[in-house]
Amino acid sequence: MIVDTLISSRWIIPVVPAGLILENHSLAIRDGKIVGLLPTDQALEKIQATHVERLEHHALIPGLINSHTHSPMSFLRGIADDLPLMEWLQGTIWPLEQKWISETFVRDGTELAIAEMLRGGVTCFNDMYFFPEISARLALQSGIRASIGLIVIDFPSAWARDADDYLSKGLALCDELRNEPLLNPVFAPHAPYSVSDAALRKVRMYSEELQLAVHMHVHETRDEIEQGLANTGMRPLERLKQLDLLGPSFIAVHMTQLIDEEIDWVAESGCHVVHCPESNLKLASGFCPVGRLLENGINVALGTDSAASNNNLDILGEMRTAALLAKGVAGDASAVPASTALRMATLDGARALGIDSCCGSLEIGKSADITAITLDTLETLPVYDPVSQIVYAANRDQVTDVWVAGRQLLKSRTLTTLDPDKIRESIAHWSVKLHNC
Repeated sequence: MIVDTLISSRWIIPVVPAGLILENHSLAIRDGKIVGLLPTDQALEKIQATHVERLEHHALIPGLINSHTHSPMSFLRGIADDLPLMEWLQGTIWPLEQKWISETFVRDGTELAIAEMLRGGVTCFNDMYFFPEISARLALQSGIRASIGLIVIDFPSAWARDADDYLSKGLALCDELRNEPLLNPVFAPHAPYSVSDAALRKVRMYSEELQLAVHMHVHETRDEIEQGLANTGMRPLERLKQLDLLGPSFIAVHMTQLIDEEIDWVAESGCHVVHCPESNLKLASGFCPVGRLLENGINVALGTDSAASNNNLDILGEMRTAALLAKGVAGDASAVPASTALRMATLDGARALGIDSCCGSLEIGKSADITAITLDTLETLPVYDPVSQIVYAANRDQVTDVWVAGRQLLKSRTLTTLDPDKIRESIAHWSVKLHNC
């Protein structure tokens, strides 16, 4: 067999089938797809590769998926910490955004976010922000896979005047991205409290017509619930249910405020949930009942939220926090084992975004979206179970190499498609503007 790339590794963790750990195996890649997965001694005999990568102390995992981000907000990292959500938004974040949001802000912030995510092993992110065409362009230039959120909100911004304008511009972008294999448009109405019934009905209609997912903040805080009851007489999720939005194409982010009946609705409808544990903890928003969601067959993915509320885009860290927090909330040490946390950050993220047919696991025929993590550090030795070490002991600095669709975007910790010096210049430029505001 003749291939483009052969990657040989100490361990390969394909995620599918569950629990499988392959030792001393190799992945063969041709035309951006995985065409072989076999023992390394056989691979070296049977496969002729243009490029051979030997990673003797590494584990190969599917590329990590950050299922909820606001990538340009990386420039707001640390600017308003230790505040509850609405005070944080209304007192600092929204005023800064109103003053500074522009194509340039989005371009530079997204570039920083993509660089951080690639260095942390993320090969796909699901974004929600203004000027999504700029984020799409940066994703294409860097080579990362992305779900581009077509944001909808009732409030005017530098990008659009009102909900109809957001939808019109989003639909135009959706049409532009139709033939981009690494980009996947999704509707992104901001939240129940910021999008009207009329706009949500249009989102539902276009979602059904175009077969696009809907990505939305839902039940993030107790205040959101109280506001919904005061304004509509319903909890937000009930309102969304009445609007017929709940279904297999609906991605609910946060979900820290759930009652039994609502968990049943989510399970029955086939909705996906994106859990952002560190952002929720930092903003004291509440606890997503991940253990109960999983028990009810609900697909749960992982996201970081923005670097402004987290303060990083580190999905390896989110895996650890999600696993530990779920154990504490459930009072059950087995609530989210390491293998489940890894699946949430890979295949379950792909399922939520509707791209699991092409990525999320290391299987023949799927895209070669791969993350390599060295476990040959004092902090992760000895290795009895590489999955446990990745989730509970490793950190993102141990990510050495990343491929998306067979293209190497991180090589020995060096970005291959982005210029760190240029990114540092934009950081210096924007930090002065924002800090002096």
